[in-house]
Amino acid sequence: MTTITFYKDQNGAYRQVVCKGHAAFAQKGKPDILCAAISTLLISTNNALEELCGERIQEEADEQTGFIRLTFSEETALQEKSVFLLDFLKYSMESLSKQYGEKYLKVKIKEV
Repeated sequence: MTTITFYKDQNGAYRQVVCKGHAAFAQKGKPDILCAAISTLLISTNNALEELCGERIQEEADEQTGFIRLTFSEETALQEKSVFLLDFLKYSMESLSKQYGEKYLKVKIKEV
């Protein structure tokens, strides 16, 4: 199962996005459409935040374990367009979770 956690501060500002695990939707050895969708959304959002919005993001990833962590600067607030992209990412992940089930993808929001 993949778990994606969106960490927000007490003011509702995004601080971090953490993805853990593999969805395991497909049979072992077969292409996993859900893992591909999750990865595409995360990587595309990260690229857009950096390249199109100019955000500075600390990234950590381990492809073997399905771990991705995106940490946003606490020194500067995210731009409005960056918040929109993260809201879209959250919405997309929640939609995938509803479509494929929490057995494969769980989305959490936590306050830090």
